[in-house]
Amino acid sequence: MKPADISLLHALGAPTISPDGKYAIVAVTRPDLEADEYRGGLWLVPTDGSAEPRRLTRGPRDGEPAYSPDGAWLAFVRGGDGAKPQLYVMPTGGGEPRKVTDEPLGVSEPVWSPDSRRLAFVARVPEEGRYGENKPEKERPRRITGFKYRRDNLGFFLDRRAHVFVVDPFAEEPSATQVTEGDFDHGGVTWSPDGALLAFVAARHDERGSTLTDDVWVSAPDGSDLRRVTTTDLAVAAPRFTPDGDALCFLGAGAGPEGRHLVAKNFGLWLVPLAGGAARRLTDEERFHLPVTPYVPTADGVLVTVENRGAKDLLHVPYAGAEPTVLINGPREVDAVAHAAGVTVVAVADACTPGELVALRQDKEITLTSFGPGLDVLPVEEVTGTAPDGYPVHGWIVRPAGEGPHPVLLMIHGGPFAQYGWHVFDEAQIYASAGYAVVMGNPRGSSGYGQAHGRHIFGDVGHLSALDLLALFDAALATGGLDASRAGVLGGSHGGFMTTWMAAHHGDRFKAAISERAVNAIDSFHGSSDIGWSFARDLYGEDPASWVEQSPLTHADKIDKPFMIIHSEHDWRCPVEQAQRLFVKLQLRGVETELLLFPGEGHELSRSGLPSHRVARFDAILDWWGRHL
Repeated sequence: MKPADISLLHALGAPTISPDGKYAIVAVTRPDLEADEYRGGLWLVPTDGSAEPRRLTRGPRDGEPAYSPDGAWLAFVRGGDGAKPQLYVMPTGGGEPRKVTDEPLGVSEPVWSPDSRRLAFVARVPEEGRYGENKPEKERPRRITGFKYRRDNLGFFLDRRAHVFVVDPFAEEPSATQVTEGDFDHGGVTWSPDGALLAFVAARHDERGSTLTDDVWVSAPDGSDLRRVTTTDLAVAAPRFTPDGDALCFLGAGAGPEGRHLVAKNFGLWLVPLAGGAARRLTDEERFHLPVTPYVPTADGVLVTVENRGAKDLLHVPYAGAEPTVLINGPREVDAVAHAAGVTVVAVADACTPGELVALRQDKEITLTSFGPGLDVLPVEEVTGTAPDGYPVHGWIVRPAGEGPHPVLLMIHGGPFAQYGWHVFDEAQIYASAGYAVVMGNPRGSSGYGQAHGRHIFGDVGHLSALDLLALFDAALATGGLDASRAGVLGGSHGGFMTTWMAAHHGDRFKAAISERAVNAIDSFHGSSDIGWSFARDLYGEDPASWVEQSPLTHADKIDKPFMIIHSEHDWRCPVEQAQRLFVKLQLRGVETELLLFPGEGHELSRSGLPSHRVARFDAILDWWGRHL
């Protein structure tokens, strides 16, 4: 792969499945380098594999499809070309899509009522005089009284709260009714099976500005009879009614006695009675971490995806809390699931494809799509190192073609409670295609290997993470074909933190480094990051005096190798001052240092930034390694 080949990497949205189980519809999106945009449409896919997928819409950017329960209609969200995403409806038997909303900041999360007559959705409602025709710098000042007022890749949200709406899409002039009110954000909306209730997530308690806890709420579709279902001691997401309507499932994790502690907590599946009572966790807290992706309650249990050593398995979790049944596992990632009429459809990625639809019918897997044929990717090879305390450190090598010896890159993921896994990873493929062997893995601190694995590094992040990373790196070098004298280290976010740490403490192992969107100084990150107020104390410890020693910036005077820093101007997760402080310190010491600064981008540049910026980033990285390795 070359940098421009990101245009070949499609992304699948969450599929929807027809009530009779015969068809699935999925959004397929790709970077468009010529338009410098992301383009996508909806595809109709027979679930028995009897015919090729057929394109239904051409965007410019369509997503979030939802079949009506009677199968006659399809709702979806359309945006792109600078337009805010709005809700559209089209007949499944053929016909033109009809726009049914005109919300000023766009809509998301469309879901049909059980009678197929109404749609609920979520939209942000701007305060009067904001986010309109006036330039942002001419708006009145914001009055901020809590920690939670802005978010990376979104911006300020305390003056544009997310609310639930209901619309009749078949009215001659559809007009949405706002269901929720107040200075609160709402999301995750869903209907009860009888259509009498809406459920959603909101933090409506008095301490909402200083905690990470929220609740599942229910109300009538007109907003009346609002009541809380959970007890404000968890962070919750994605409520779904059980098919009998007697209970609600949701994803959640305990946030600790102060409601501020969520780092390296496994999110689990919970069940709470609608009539009232304690919520019950259905998945083991230590073993299973559920990404916040679509899941499906069925008559006898819930279909969920769980992280597992770089994979994402599909499990069936019984309501009684018995041991889950594994439906899909192995070296692949199940990223979304839909189910109807005994048919399950999932989006599955592996080392050869960014994702395809797979159907489970009568215990058989049927691959339904080939959206990424002809993608030329290099194979992925597993490797396991042994840390000084005997702990196994799991990872992978992506090798260039040919025998080598190849220059080698140690690549470190962010989070740290995240995982590298079994999918086509553009970073590893592009670097390996350019001649660099890539070593990457999931040291302690990562997710997917149990909660204790993730929490091992607390309070001594750099030192403990480095032990595992070097053990993995040495195991990769021992396989042969890699040139340890031409090694580089790179990573983003927490991976950038560790890149700076490795360059300072283990600089003899590497000839050059690239640190991206990094935390470098914990003290200023604590106050300037959108999550720093809770995240820093969780990961680095309660005593701010210890943060100085743990901060990579403290040790930057030990760095003497060429060092590139990549950052985005609008990164609110790891604000740009984190890059600037490191850049100035290295420049003043005469270290060969470059700062590559991207305008208009946030923390997610490498994954969802402008396609032109993503290509420019790759070009700069390859140029850097070409000069130094």
